[in-house]
Amino acid sequence: MSLPVLDNHDERIRYVHLLLERDLEGLPSYPLPDGYRFVFYQDGDRDAWIEIEKSAREFKTYEQGCAAWERYYAAHEAELPERMFFVVNRAGEKVATATAFYDVMGEDLSGDGWLHWVAVRREEQGKGLSKPLIAHTLERLRQLGYTHAKIPTQTNTWLACKIYLDFGFRPVPQNAEESRLGWQIIKRLTNHPALSEFEAASDEDVLAKEE
Repeated sequence: MSLPVLDNHDERIRYVHLLLERDLEGLPSYPLPDGYRFVFYQDGDRDAWIEIEKSAREFKTYEQGCAAWERYYAAHEAELPERMFFVVNRAGEKVATATAFYDVMGEDLSGDGWLHWVAVRREEQGKGLSKPLIAHTLERLRQLGYTHAKIPTQTNTWLACKIYLDFGFRPVPQNAEESRLGWQIIKRLTNHPALSEFEAASDEDVLAKEE
């Protein structure tokens, strides 16, 4: 079999959780394109966040977005005005978001910062927003005193994973072992030089099995 043309967020890809990390020294810098600017979260921006994530296919419904907000941010909203960013376009619309955060689930005891919920609205993708957004958010983590950062992602968002690898993120060693098939899938889809230790997955293993 051969792979179909895949979307940058594609549910046909076998889902595997991935976790990457990098130090926060020597961060790359990317300016926003003309007409765009960064703003911090303000009270009432929850629905803007949900709409961006929904447009980027992180959620299928508004209700799923509300549930995610409740899980990750509702108890931490007082921190968001100095941690959550939006990219605003010329029309004043919030079109992308990312958060300089930490593991609110309490499973990561390292004290590392986390690059959290990076998303660009579907109609704004391909305009050069993602790298400036990631760089800006990582710099904010550094300003907040973090020296190391992690980013959780998954095989379904394989193109985002390539961007993180381009940024110098690398698989967390434990995740590289536990999610080896996931990294083999990313190797097959991107052939990224940072994944030279991994064999590429077969096309059959890339695609989720239909139930």
